[in-house]
Amino acid sequence: MEEAAAEIETAANTDGDPHARSVLGFLYGMGMMRERNKAKAFLNHYFAAEGGNAQSKMALAYTYSRQDMHEKAVKLYAELAEIAVNSFLISKDSPVIEPIRIHNGAEENKEALKKSRGEDDEDFQILEYQAQKGNAGAMYKMGLFYYFGLRGLRRDHTKALMWFLKAVDKGEPRSLELLGEIYARGAGVERNYTKALEWLSLASEHGLYSAYNGMGYLYVKGYGVEKNYTKAKEYFDKAADNEDAGGHYNLGVMYLKGIGVKRDVKIACKCFIVAANAGQPKAFYQLAKMFHTGVGLKKNLPMATALYKLVAERGPWSSLSRWALESYLKGDMGKAFLLYSRMAELGYEIAQSNAAWILDKYGERSMCMGESGVCTDAERHHRAHSLWWQASEQGNEHAALLIGDAYYYGRGTVRDYERAAEAYIHAKSQSNAQAMFNLGYMHEHGQGLPFDLHLAKRYYDQALELDPAAKLPVTLALASLWVRKNYADSFLVQIIDSLPEVYPRVEEWVENVIMEEGNATILTLFVCLLTVLYLRERQRRHAIAAAGAHEPNEHVVPAAR
Repeated sequence: MEEAAAEIETAANTDGDPHARSVLGFLYGMGMMRERNKAKAFLNHYFAAEGGNAQSKMALAYTYSRQDMHEKAVKLYAELAEIAVNSFLISKDSPVIEPIRIHNGAEENKEALKKSRGEDDEDFQILEYQAQKGNAGAMYKMGLFYYFGLRGLRRDHTKALMWFLKAVDKGEPRSLELLGEIYARGAGVERNYTKALEWLSLASEHGLYSAYNGMGYLYVKGYGVEKNYTKAKEYFDKAADNEDAGGHYNLGVMYLKGIGVKRDVKIACKCFIVAANAGQPKAFYQLAKMFHTGVGLKKNLPMATALYKLVAERGPWSSLSRWALESYLKGDMGKAFLLYSRMAELGYEIAQSNAAWILDKYGERSMCMGESGVCTDAERHHRAHSLWWQASEQGNEHAALLIGDAYYYGRGTVRDYERAAEAYIHAKSQSNAQAMFNLGYMHEHGQGLPFDLHLAKRYYDQALELDPAAKLPVTLALASLWVRKNYADSFLVQIIDSLPEVYPRVEEWVENVIMEEGNATILTLFVCLLTVLYLRERQRRHAIAAAGAHEPNEHVVPAAR
């Protein structure tokens, strides 16, 4: 690893190779085989970006956006978003292939991973068998999977073309539109706009209204036909009238640029908003440009940056996610962690979350490399903490919870109740029940937040409203509040306050001696303990009161005789 890093550094510094500079920036940024140095990471990415490296442009844009340097971030993201948009389809909106989140909170996301095993997936093998037996719907799905690279498959335009043609022979109309796309783009075949128009026309005749977008596009550009803006608008109107997001988008472009119609930015903006609300990625790009330039919408660089980033993350460089997932599914945690870490540097929240989870879940198996070799426990904890923090900044509530826990318990960092509270508040803002419960607990005990039993109860109640499964812990917490309020100076409060220290020891004893999964038993034991202690305290008070009632009153004046 050290030799490889040295070769990369030589290629970067001696030859000025932009790709080598980009990798070197990554190594400095992560502290891998090099001392972690943000300044050197930034410089290498800067020169790599100047040399045209798209990944370094993504890394720089993300760095600028984290520092609220929107003037610089928006410029880079705009350039990257344009590249991404140019890779999108002309007619049918391609399925949004988001990176797979390999975990679901504390557990592995088995369902999502099962659907990402490509040709090894049992469901895919059943579908392939059905297609081979002549099922037209299965043939169409096979073509779709190979064309877009869905369900963990590598894109294969040749196989996609084969299955679409077979599906059409069986009378499956949805394949017609994709065949038009294939010939228009020359994907696996020689580009042929005439054939593309023929397939798209057939698709539109079968009620596939998104095909009108492809036809309109060909007439706008004059590809295979003579340019005809009137006809193009007619096709886009047909698509939009049938609630097709692409139709609204294309009409927006015509009104924005005054193509075949009178230029009207307001109408264009309305069209883009409708398309964006339906998830049309190109519409997000146009809205980002409006926020960027102040044309059609009030200038707003933070909003422009966020929208450009959303589009840019769908660019060609997102293929790193597929390679990372393939490595994870093969059990190569080291390669998966390395690739997710690279994507994390580019600003992908899911990659940040996945990389951090691999570190926490697999420890040494993650092959985390530190400054001088395999990561120490401290380096691994620090890196996971940093990755979770970045993910939490981008709205990952599970990451915010983990950051809060890290500060609350002092895991991988110095214990800091105030910063723990900040993280929990961040998670709470996303309506997270666990975060609300934690905030209630901190208010109840005055840890990092003011001691306030009323606020504690409010947070406990909100946690229960959000998640009915929280009924047992919330009930216990409210019982604790009641005891604390009514018996503030009794030994019951001392017992309750000692439970966090006693709990781990009891848990270990129950798991090792009684059962493996003893959480429910432990909670029951605590409830019983509190109940017994409370009843004994009550019994003692009643006994004292009763004894006092039977004792003679020395101050009573004797009755007159």
